[in-house]
Amino acid sequence: MLEALEQLCEVIKVEKKEVRIPEGVRVNLNGKVVEVIGPLGKIVRDFSNNPVSIEVLGDNVVVYAVKPKKREKSHVGTVAAHIRNMIRGVTKGFTYKLKIVYAHFPISVKVSGDKVFIENFMGERTPRTARIVGNTKVTVKGDDVIVQGINLEDVSQTAANIEQATKIKERDPRRFLDGIYIYEKVEGLVS
Repeated sequence: MLEALEQLCEVIKVEKKEVRIPEGVRVNLNGKVVEVIGPLGKIVRDFSNNPVSIEVLGDNVVVYAVKPKKREKSHVGTVAAHIRNMIRGVTKGFTYKLKIVYAHFPISVKVSGDKVFIENFMGERTPRTARIVGNTKVTVKGDDVIVQGINLEDVSQTAANIEQATKIKERDPRRFLDGIYIYEKVEGLVS
């Protein structure tokens, strides 16, 4: 089947990207819904809004577009990158580390359910909240907030929500550096 696709690519103009499936990972395809199952869990993503075709051939996932325009070419690379991130997530996972920084008022961070509560930020009485997206795990260790999960989009959005919750308005950002900031992004689940 892969040889037939190679011959077709030579005759017709085709943009294609291949993503290798490592040992211990299964990729199931139902139309344009991709399900990746690995040792750390399962991620399902729907690519039906993208003008590309997706096939699982042997130990590769092939994303291609026939006679692509500029927009379709970019979608091929984007969908292949998303599938690659899904495979990396179910094999290794993702970790974002954030640092709590304060000079004026000591900030305390608590996790409750699907929200992160940031208390005493700049002396405010009501706590600021940040939403935890998906099955992301958030832990607080001293001055560090550790965000972990297998879905890169969920982990990065949760870290961004925490960072944006401490955005300072109407003060000089060069002097008031208080907040929670991302300082490290690691591939793998760090304990």
